[in-house]
Amino acid sequence: MSLDAPQAPTETTDARRIPDEPFDVEPPYVPDHEALAAVEEFPDRFLDRELSWLRFNERVLELAEDPSLPLLERARFLAIFTSNLDEFFMVRVAGLKRRIAAGLAVRAASGLMPREVLQLIWRTSWELSLRHAKVFRDDLVPALHEEGIELVRWEELTDEEQKHCKKLFKERIFPVLTPLAVDPAHPFPYISGLSLNLAVLLRDPENGKGHFARVKVPPIFSRFVPLGNQRFVPLEDIMRERLHRLFPGMKIEEVHLFRVTRNEDLEVEEDDAENILAALEKELLRRRFGPPVRLEVEETITDSVLKLLVTELGVDDEEVFRLPGPLDLRGLHGIADLSREDLMFPAFVASTQHQLAEVESAAPVDVFKAARRRDVLLHHPYDSFATSVQRFIEQAAADPKVLAIKQTLYRTSGDSPIIDALIEAAESGKQVLVLVEIKARFDEEANIRWARKLEQAGCHVVYGLVGLKTHCKLALVVRDEPSGIRRYAHVGTGNYNPKTSRLYEDVGLITTNPVITEDVAHLFNNLSGWSRSARFENLLVAPDSVRDGLIERIHGEIAHHRAGRPARIRLKANSVVDEAVCDALYLASQEGVPIQLLVRGICALRPGVPGLSETIEVRSVLGRYLEHSRIFWFENGGEPAVYIGSADMMHRNLDRRVEALVQLAAPETVEQVADLLELAFDPETDAWHLGADGEWQRRRGSQHLQEELIARQQRRRRDKRKDG
Repeated sequence: MSLDAPQAPTETTDARRIPDEPFDVEPPYVPDHEALAAVEEFPDRFLDRELSWLRFNERVLELAEDPSLPLLERARFLAIFTSNLDEFFMVRVAGLKRRIAAGLAVRAASGLMPREVLQLIWRTSWELSLRHAKVFRDDLVPALHEEGIELVRWEELTDEEQKHCKKLFKERIFPVLTPLAVDPAHPFPYISGLSLNLAVLLRDPENGKGHFARVKVPPIFSRFVPLGNQRFVPLEDIMRERLHRLFPGMKIEEVHLFRVTRNEDLEVEEDDAENILAALEKELLRRRFGPPVRLEVEETITDSVLKLLVTELGVDDEEVFRLPGPLDLRGLHGIADLSREDLMFPAFVASTQHQLAEVESAAPVDVFKAARRRDVLLHHPYDSFATSVQRFIEQAAADPKVLAIKQTLYRTSGDSPIIDALIEAAESGKQVLVLVEIKARFDEEANIRWARKLEQAGCHVVYGLVGLKTHCKLALVVRDEPSGIRRYAHVGTGNYNPKTSRLYEDVGLITTNPVITEDVAHLFNNLSGWSRSARFENLLVAPDSVRDGLIERIHGEIAHHRAGRPARIRLKANSVVDEAVCDALYLASQEGVPIQLLVRGICALRPGVPGLSETIEVRSVLGRYLEHSRIFWFENGGEPAVYIGSADMMHRNLDRRVEALVQLAAPETVEQVADLLELAFDPETDAWHLGADGEWQRRRGSQHLQEELIARQQRRRRDKRKDG
């Protein structure tokens, strides 16, 4: 959908001015020692960020438990819960363990020591994992069965199905299996992270001697093997039944499924920055051998086998998760993809953003013409990414008047049309600069491939600044027009990824506003050259000015409130953790400024604490799309100052990444954002609400944010057809 907005004026400078800066308020507000002390007297004012993340994943689990949601979507949320928790252990838990081992056990802002946090993580995540397994076994599997989708175990198969599975094992599975024995001549094998494995206890019937072997469940096959008629059996069940083929002449006494999670976070030393590509490739090889941080086993495992695994893998007892099988429910994505529209969210196809569509209704969208007329605010996935951002880059690549294209790439898809367009532009003689962030977590290998492919095509490829990840979402097109050189810029909150743009909620701005495009041009020069200017007219850029700029805006709201002018703060983000920003919000709340936060994931701020945060409300919305946009609204005495961009309120974003927030200049784009925020914070909008105790409670309303936005888009589409 495109955010609701009135008709914008034709091309004009006044319509796209930048609202007054907060320091124009007289007198400016500067908190004194007494004001700061009033906040700091609450030592427990921060929730723990790791436990807050677990509460976020609990909200994902609640969606899987929600009987009002389509059944296959619930299955997908179970798979998402698994993937989320895997990454949490691979990165966050691994980081905590590494800090403890290195003797860097610094007390967190929540007041907890790393060891205390780990203990709470293990307990909470085990409870959630057990709840997740029971939802699958006791709720989802029976509900799927009623709809004709059966997830069965080997003993439930018919004779014909067992014959089919035996044939499948013989012809396709058996040839790729490699049994690995453990004895004095064969050390315990390396167990790759997140792989499913069978621990097999054998006995030689001739001498009675016992043996141990490990068999990996091959990931190249479907996790749940289709049997026909929408019946599926776990792959490991087939393997268990036919293991005697792997160990002829041996007696199989026990078979148990297990899964290991390893530390897979990367560390590239600053000394390697001159050859960061080679350094990262070396570190990627090292990732495979990271130490274990979690061992998942079926609850039926015997103590003797478990003791062997714990000893050989070197995991602590707290890191062992005994769970009902089957393990690793990421495979439910395959079930969720079944062609059962009756069990899925109703289909929704994004439309071309209305300002772009109205330019030439019959011909392809001319993004340049639309941007010259007015700023274009996009809202994905309701507005089509393909007919806006992607077409913007494609048209720039094909347009002979375009002289140069500059773009950041943090994550993109494997078959990205944007990559192809940049290559086409370079091959046609245009200057193309691409800043590829090859340190984007878990996309490192793909980004290295894209970097080399772009370089081979003649693009100028750079990797950003030493010590910083480049996370900002920027594109700049330089075009030679009759009136002279004109720049076109796109500033967004999401990655240039055509696939995730259909699943992630993001906003973006396409503009020719000279103040904004000049700032974007300077930022690209900073990233590709030696300049290090921290001064921008419109942009807030981390690590230099995002935190300070937002705090200055928050203080500006205090000044407005004290002067009796309209004052309000509304923030939408993935995470709110940064203590300095939180303290500024606490200070504003103590002064009486109304504050509303829409936070998808982590929130370390405690709302509703008497004397500290009584005017702060924190909500979370989850649904069919991943809420990903970052929006910052300041009432500013009645002339709202509104920013969108890539930065979350986290230390890594504000201190260790290049982030960019753009201030919306056109009144109509500000009104569009106002409409979105009004809907998000409507009392009737279904959302989770955060309490002062750190617990989230779902308050069901008469409308859901995402479904309402879909409905509005569909109404506009119908109205357009009638008018046409």
